[in-house]
Amino acid sequence: MDFEILVDDHYLQIFADTALTPVENKKVLSIANDFEDEKWRYEKFENFIWDNIALTALSAQERSKLTGQSRSMLRESAKNLRLTDKIGDLGKGSELAEIVLYGIMHHHYGALPVVPKIFYKQNVQDNAKGADSVHIVLEGEDEFSLWFGEAKFFNSIEDARLPAIVKSVGNSLDTAKLKKENSIITNASDIDRLVTNSKLAAKIKDALSAKNSIDPIKSKIHVPILLLHECSITASAKEMSQAYRDSIRKFHLERASSYFEKQISTLSGAIAKYAEIKFHIILFPIPNRENLIERFSKEVAFHKV
Repeated sequence: MDFEILVDDHYLQIFADTALTPVENKKVLSIANDFEDEKWRYEKFENFIWDNIALTALSAQERSKLTGQSRSMLRESAKNLRLTDKIGDLGKGSELAEIVLYGIMHHHYGALPVVPKIFYKQNVQDNAKGADSVHIVLEGEDEFSLWFGEAKFFNSIEDARLPAIVKSVGNSLDTAKLKKENSIITNASDIDRLVTNSKLAAKIKDALSAKNSIDPIKSKIHVPILLLHECSITASAKEMSQAYRDSIRKFHLERASSYFEKQISTLSGAIAKYAEIKFHIILFPIPNRENLIERFSKEVAFHKV
């Protein structure tokens, strides 16, 4: 992943004197794109989107069939995008954020995209309620972790936006929704294609079986929360200076702290075994949300032809 990482640490390492609890299983990841000719590098960011779109828009079998056919892969991926919202709507750009999250999960966390969400949501009538991304990370030869992600693209991440994010995270951790996600994982052929260790694949399917309680796997669950957001600091910057890095780092740490404060207050008593679940807030600033969405939509239209 060719972006600069400004923060990648446990919350307790950053805020050692915090009074928040429980925070042992919370991490902060801050990522930033750079500049060229004193402008934010839109093309570099867009290349990341298109280089990773197939991870969520196509199944593992389709990706395998189209290996080496980059143009065909882009066309088939674009066909599965909905892009049904108006630019002014907060929902617009959600698929773009999902693609970015799948790319980050693949490159930064080494995750396997066992459920390509946009592929499963290709029917415009199906909002496929639940997590925005579903991944498995192999932890050695015989262990694994489950990653149920949230991807948001907002024009602001000030306090007024945070309750909606917390609510969305809480909804995705509802037992019925988790069991539905688990059933999709176990029934999807992608898991057998991506987890080459057949014994581990069988172990994962057994652990996620509907006949078993969800409680024992709570400690295996990670929730990456991507906040792709419009940022005035980034909009006014012209280079990846130390002053810019420091400003973004300070802003993101303040936002992460505010978010986790609201999440703990709302969810710690509402989600069973909340303290065992691991949360990762991922913050990525961009200069202009509508401009990025418009550029992306035009390129999608081009590839759909």
